[in-house]
Amino acid sequence: MLDPSTIRKWRYRLIFTAVAAVLFFLHLLPTDTLPSHFPGPDLLLCLAFAWVQRRPDFVPPLLLGAVFFMADLLFMRPPGLWTALMLIGAEFLRTRHNGSTEMPFAAEMLFTASVVVAMTVAYVLVLSATGAPHAALSMYMVQMVMTILFYPVVVLLSRHAFDLRRLPASELSAQRATR
Repeated sequence: MLDPSTIRKWRYRLIFTAVAAVLFFLHLLPTDTLPSHFPGPDLLLCLAFAWVQRRPDFVPPLLLGAVFFMADLLFMRPPGLWTALMLIGAEFLRTRHNGSTEMPFAAEMLFTASVVVAMTVAYVLVLSATGAPHAALSMYMVQMVMTILFYPVVVLLSRHAFDLRRLPASELSAQRATR
């Protein structure tokens, strides 16, 4: 018989993958034939960071890497660059989560915003250094700001739509003991 906590982990992993697939579909859906002058937020990044900080056991690095690598391929970004930066950022936030389970939301928002800024700057620097064609710096900055502004909305939706709560301290200590 399967442990209920294992079933719950796999259910949330499937939910994360399904939400990512819906975001892929909506992003690729041809709603307008003209290029956009105002980039939207990276909702997949917001979702990944919200879930990593709330329940890091639900989104293992391998799942994040696979989903974001698929996004790189579908959105025609340099394969693996954004994925690598996102994994570094997610693991940084994951280690911050392990330090305290009751981090105030303002501190979480500050950590998340700083990681998004660092990722965006690193992405633009690598693209510029390699001579790869890329959008104007202003487009990346607008997307970065939009991603930071939409993060609380994604956290709120994750909390109420998927009942995604922070890992209780008792479960966190039990997980550390089994490692």
